[in-house]
Formats: sequence, structure tokens, C-alpha cells
Amino acid sequence: MLIRVRSKDGNFRLELQPTDDGSVLATKIIDTTIDADPKSVTMSNQPRGGELPLSLLNGRTVASLGLKHGDLLFIAYKPALSAPTSPVPTGAATLSGAAGVSSSSVPVVAGPVSKRPWELAQEDAVDTYWRQKDGKIPRSRDTQFCKHGPNGMCDYCMPLEPHDAKYHADHSIKHLSFHSYLRKVAPPKLGAQAGTSANMPPLEPLDYKVKVPCPSASHKPWPEGICTKCQPSAITLQSQPFRMVDHLEFASPAIIDRFLGGWRASGEQRFGWMVGRYEKYDEVPMGVKAVVEAVHEPPQEGDLDGLSLELPWEDEERIEKVARMCSKGGADDGMKIVGMIWTDLTTNTEDRSKSVCKRHADSYFLSSLETLFAAKVQNSHPAASRSSSTGVFSSRMVAAVLSGTPEGGIDVSAYMASEQACAMVEADMIEPSVDPGIVRVKEEAEGRYIPDVFYRFRNEYGLEVKQSAKPCFPVEYLLVTLTHGFPTVSTPAFLSTDFPIENRPGVENQDMPTMITELSKLKAPELRPEHRTDVSKVTKYLSDWHLVAFLGSTGVLDQADMLTFARVLTHPDVSDPNVLDPILKNEGWGTLMAIVRESGPAPARPSRPAPSADASDFPDIPPEAFDIPADGGGGGGGGSDEKTCPHCTFANPAGSADCEVCGLPLEG
Repeated sequence: MLIRVRSKDGNFRLELQPTDDGSVLATKIIDTTIDADPKSVTMSNQPRGGELPLSLLNGRTVASLGLKHGDLLFIAYKPALSAPTSPVPTGAATLSGAAGVSSSSVPVVAGPVSKRPWELAQEDAVDTYWRQKDGKIPRSRDTQFCKHGPNGMCDYCMPLEPHDAKYHADHSIKHLSFHSYLRKVAPPKLGAQAGTSANMPPLEPLDYKVKVPCPSASHKPWPEGICTKCQPSAITLQSQPFRMVDHLEFASPAIIDRFLGGWRASGEQRFGWMVGRYEKYDEVPMGVKAVVEAVHEPPQEGDLDGLSLELPWEDEERIEKVARMCSKGGADDGMKIVGMIWTDLTTNTEDRSKSVCKRHADSYFLSSLETLFAAKVQNSHPAASRSSSTGVFSSRMVAAVLSGTPEGGIDVSAYMASEQACAMVEADMIEPSVDPGIVRVKEEAEGRYIPDVFYRFRNEYGLEVKQSAKPCFPVEYLLVTLTHGFPTVSTPAFLSTDFPIENRPGVENQDMPTMITELSKLKAPELRPEHRTDVSKVTKYLSDWHLVAFLGSTGVLDQADMLTFARVLTHPDVSDPNVLDPILKNEGWGTLMAIVRESGPAPARPSRPAPSADASDFPDIPPEAFDIPADGGGGGGGGSDEKTCPHCTFANPAGSADCEVCGLPLEG
């Protein structure tokens, strides 16, 4: 087989066998160079981007690299610092057929096989699921056009590809799902190469920064020099054809209601991180949905028209660790932060029961400041992908906004920043403007290179026009919209949302006394493992994300105890009387119950019942002696050593000034 090689030294043909080791290919590539530093030689299947060092070829055959007869490789390298000038090397024939002159070749030493970045990527479970499926859209037999029998198939009833344009248009699906997009840009290979992971990945993350150092090594690094090899190309903004997440689903309406409770109580805007997982979404071919099980609120300062928070937040690492412990149905991979949500609500002054609609087609849907914030968060949370040369591609962090509707209600809107938006934010090219619907392109400054930026739109005559995006352009070019909703049958992983929410000072207090009081009321210290008692009330109270996250900060439970608590309390079966047995057998639970016994309120002691007596039983005692007042005749208590509370009738010790149960004074 022939492999074509193109570098700054010319075009060459290399004769190889499919079974040859990759080191043979590397040696022949180095032989085509002039004064090349072997460690700097890189190869790619495209003129720019996706460069890989030759050391990754060791230990692999040419066939396993995905190379076929006639493939073209682009070679780049840096010249050696001190090496004699040599003529065109031998060992390879030029495209014109002329043989080169002999030169010394640099051997490539075979070593242990090093994995490439995309082979090290740990993809999400939903990605693994869709990679094992073909994603074809089944169709039933067409009664009008199909002329074959029930076991036959023709063009009118054969399954469609997941990226079929007509199917998406007929079902009003605006964006391709990520895996449908992968099937479109890189169709599955047939034959011996089907399913091999050694092929070059089809995706390359966008990068609008100047390459430092320059691949050509012909000038000083930026900003002292620049050329066409290292400068980014002109950018044309366009609608992203795919989206990483297709649907945002809240496991229960109570999640939204509890999050809104902070705004209802204080009137200040609130922000929270959505905790959940990614699952397949059947409404879109090869779709992915983000399922939200809880909203965790970080430290923040709210205001009537905005809020401020610090990133990264202090407790982020611990919360992510707790989320990974919470696995639904015993899955190996637990939950994670799947996005962020915030409120933008203003009460209508004319009708306090309604909200003002500020986001609509004539204003904006997501402001430029919010879009750039979403892009920054997405850049810090990339999605692992085996289809990208870097092992990561884009992000699955969803941005949700609670705002007013035209009818005066409150609704959720879900968005994501496009891949172009994330790359432009990473390159420090854009910034928000005073007008929330407009994004500004920054001006060039020392150390900042801004390429030409354009965007297309239809003018008043219906013609498509290309216009410069400098100095500003509409924010809609950087957005990807998502659908949202609730499940038909709600089965949330956490059964309760009653525990106070974190970081709501003055509104809700999340502390130990609150938890201890409630556990004492539910008689949690009386529970024993393997006893057929009703544990449903305690289970429902403990199965609360905010309570589980709070327990991890108390120091009562160690790492193993927290793992047990999180696993048992995530989607528990309340009908099982032994559902809490793993927790009840835990040392951490014993420690917690000891605290509850010592710090919890004292159990109410019943008053002594008055002895039942009848005048007929004692004929020698006059009947009027049995007419004793209900308060014992002394007005202070039921006996010489007790005082009965006039408010709740609890029998207190004689020396008490206040009631032990209700806390009110015993006198008066």
C-alpha cells in the first residue's frame, strides 16, 4: 500500500505493508525531512489541527492506525539546532518519480504503547449506551408504496439514519443530537475496521487563539511575530447544527417550587447548581437528556435585579464528591452537576400574583452577560469524548432561567452556549454589552489577536447577507435552545425536600438542632436493624439531598459512612421495612443517634391519673369528701412534689418555674 506524505520539503510516497509496525512508518517519515528534530515531528490527516507526535505510532500496525491505500498525511517539524545540511533523503520516492539522495535516518526506538488522549477519555454512561446502538429510525410498511410481503423491505420502509433531515423537519427538531451528528460526520465503517477505536477521531475542538509556538518555527512566538500558520482563520458565526443535551427534565415539580421559595421569601434573585445525571432521550434520535434531582445553592448575595457569586465556590469539590456517591438503582456512576439555574423575576406592581415578562422575541432570551457566563462554566466543565482528538469536546452544562411568561406566570427556559461562543470566550475575543441582546467584539490589544468575525442574516428583501460582527452582533448567534419538562410519572431519587436549604441566611437555617429535633420526633433512636417496624417516615425524611449534603459537613460521618448513607437514601424503597438496615448497622448512625438522645427534647411524661373512687365503695366516708377540684385543691400541682402546667397540663417537678414541654410560666 502507498501512503502519501506532504511537508514543507515536498510530497512523497511511502511503500508499506498493512502489517508493518508504526515505527517503520515513523522512520520513513523522518527520512523525508531535512534536518528535522525527531522529537518535534508531528503528523495529521488535515493541513491544520489534530497534530500527533510520531511516538504514538510505536507498537501499532499500519492497518490498526486506520490508514488505507492512498491516504495523505501532513507532516510538520522543527529543525534540529545543530545538524549538517543534508539533501533530499532516500528511502522514499517523490511524486515525480525521481529518487532522492541518501541521508542518515534517525531510528525510532520501540517502547511501551502509550495511549492517545481520546483512548483515555472516560465517557458518560449515556455515551457508552449510544455507541453500542446504530440509532436507526424504524419505519413501518407503507401501504401505498410498499409492494413486497411482510418480511420484505424497500426504500419506503427501510430504517432512516438518525440524522435524516426530512425526519427532523417533519418532527420540528431544530438540532441534531450529538451522537446523530457523529453518525453524520463519521459514518460507522464496515468490514474489518468496524468498531475499531484506533481510527483518527472525527472531531477537533475549536481554537481561536494564536498558536504558540508557531508550527512552522519560522519566526518568533506571538506577540513578537505571526504568520498564516499560527494565526486563527476568519470566523463566520452560524447556528450550531447539533446540541450536546437535547432535553432538560426535572424529576419532580417540588424541586422548582422549593427553589422558588427563596425568591418568594426574600424577593431577591437566587442561583443554584442542578444535581442529576444524563440519560437517553427517546423523543429525539440518539438523544440525551439531563435529569435534575436537586438544586444546590452555593454562597451568594442576591439583589432585586441580580446576584453575585464567587467561582469556583468553596464547597464545590465536596458537593461533587457527595453527588458521585448518590447513585440511582445502584449504578456505578452516581450523580453530577449537570447545569445551573437562576431566577430573573419581577412582580407585577398592578397584580402582585403575576410576574413581569422580560424575555421574549422582541427583547432577548438569554442576555449577553448570561451567555458569556454559561460559556465560561462550560469551558470549565468539558465533556469527555472518544470522538475528539483531545479527549474532550464541548460541554453538557445546561443553563436554565426562571422568568415571567406573557400570561404572568413563571416558566423555565433552557439554553446552552454554542461551541463557537465557548471558543471565543476562551480566546478573550468578546464581552457583554449594556444592551442585553448584543455581544461586543473586543478591540485588539497587546497580546490579544482578534481575527475577522462575520455573521449572516436575511435583510428586508429576503436575501442572505454577510456582515462584519465588529463591533457587535446579536447574542442569538451564540445560543443553542433546549426543550424542558417533567416526567409523566414522577419517581424522584430523593423523596423529601423539607429539610432547610443551604446558604439562605435569614430565610432558612440549616443546623444540627433542626435535624436532631425532627429525628427525635420521628423516634429514630428507637429503630433497630432487622426489626419489622415502620421506617417509612424516617426514610422519607432522610431521603433529602440537602440533608445528605449537610451530613457530609457535620463531621459525624466518615467517608465510608457517607457512601452508605448516600447509596441507601437515593431512590429508596419505602415499602421495604429493612431498607434502612445498612444505615442502622453503621457506626456513624450510632454516633448520630447518641447525639439525638443527648441533645434532643425530653420525652413528654404523662400526668398521674387521679384514682377512680366511688362513694358506694367507702360507706364510712361522707359523699362530699369525693368532690375534689380538678386542680388538686392546691392550685399548684397534682401533688406535693409536682406542679401541673395550666397551659398544657404537663406535670412538672415542684421546683420548676417554667413548663418543660411548652416553656410557658407555671404561675399565671
